[in-house]
Amino acid sequence: MNNDNKTKEKEIKATINACKLCSPLGASIVFRGVKNAMPLIHGGQGCSTYIRRYIISHFKEPMDIASSSFTEEATVFGGESNLITGIENVIKQYNPELIGIATSCLSETIGEDISLYVNKYLRNNIGKDNPKIVHVATPSYSGTHIDGFHKSVKAIIETLVKEKINTKSKKINILPGFLSPADLRYIKEVLEDFDLSFTMLPDYSETLDAPIWDEYKKIPEGGTSIDQIETMNNSVATIEFGKTISNEFSGAFFLEEKFGIKRFNLGFPIGIKETDQFFNILEKLSGLSTPNKHKLVRGRLIDSYVDGHKYLFGKKAVVYGEEDLVIGITNFLFEIGIIPIIVASGGNSGKLKDFIQNNGAYISNNEINILNGVDFSEIEEIAFNLKPDLIIGNSKGYKIARKLNIPHIRVGFPIHDRIGGQRILHVGYNGTQNLFDSITNALIEYKQENSPVGYSYI
Repeated sequence: MNNDNKTKEKEIKATINACKLCSPLGASIVFRGVKNAMPLIHGGQGCSTYIRRYIISHFKEPMDIASSSFTEEATVFGGESNLITGIENVIKQYNPELIGIATSCLSETIGEDISLYVNKYLRNNIGKDNPKIVHVATPSYSGTHIDGFHKSVKAIIETLVKEKINTKSKKINILPGFLSPADLRYIKEVLEDFDLSFTMLPDYSETLDAPIWDEYKKIPEGGTSIDQIETMNNSVATIEFGKTISNEFSGAFFLEEKFGIKRFNLGFPIGIKETDQFFNILEKLSGLSTPNKHKLVRGRLIDSYVDGHKYLFGKKAVVYGEEDLVIGITNFLFEIGIIPIIVASGGNSGKLKDFIQNNGAYISNNEINILNGVDFSEIEEIAFNLKPDLIIGNSKGYKIARKLNIPHIRVGFPIHDRIGGQRILHVGYNGTQNLFDSITNALIEYKQENSPVGYSYI
């Protein structure tokens, strides 16, 4: 047969240890960041069990996630009855102000009309003190946990924010993306230092990193209140972290399009350049200059760059994880002279390559392998041949670091083989300093431990 007439079969590639997590997981974390809210996964019981395990292992906090618990009958004839029973049980057991319904692969595959079910339930319960109900479509066969995260933020805004309030306000909205509780607390502290009134969505800085309790609480205290969310349209601006967020999934884009609220879309403020951009926006919105305490931290950070340069320059790193975190870490590595030879994510927004190449212009493109939609098997195969000096990412890359016998700097989510993942500060001048010290000391320690001399002075 002539080559021109041959039909090329589409390459089918198996995923081995995906570099991403499921979409309803991201939704569950968002709903935990709303005050007195309860996530409910519409699908099989195993989905909520798996997600609870992952979240509890990282945050070291209790995490209840309700399930509509599909059976074979519900799979064939539909899960409306299961969902209504699930809603009623959640109200009876938890008395939440909001129920966040995230759909699983199973309910999405059979085409469940959740909006119809919810509206029917509310009509049948008029006059009762019903909680707010937010629904988001989160099939795991489409997208990642980050897609589920952003879609849930937008769904909450779309459902709860109804009409423009005609009063003047200097309040801002902050949509921080999937960061650690420590990151969220730091961002709130910075906003307060600029004397800015704000609504952060989501805010799980307390609900997923709480002080010890005297007695068990079914729903942890903290989170963004429904009143705050309902008045997000009465703001002068929205700051949204995440360069790879599509307009389709962006809560800030929705607020701008419907209510005319100016949107500032920024990268994660990791490294000096990105943090400077964040602080410059805050100066404009507040009319204040950056407080001196932050200027001092920035100055110390630059000084540490100088101090540690000889240990870092020219080292080769593998960076992996969620796209926006990977972009932030990679930009930081550019600043300190480390070459990110592999930049990888299970996400597939189509934007990762452009952001990396634009910010790393001084590095030849053939020195950076930028990988979208990959698994850890592919990362390992490429890393083995490139001989990196360190690997930066969540716990799922530990086996690669072990095989290559190189330092593993743990950032992001999930961190299951160390304690304190919820307390890692990644953002701002303070978070950048933490990352800088961790990376530098890991490289020094590796060299020291593998030295035949065993020196004790650097």
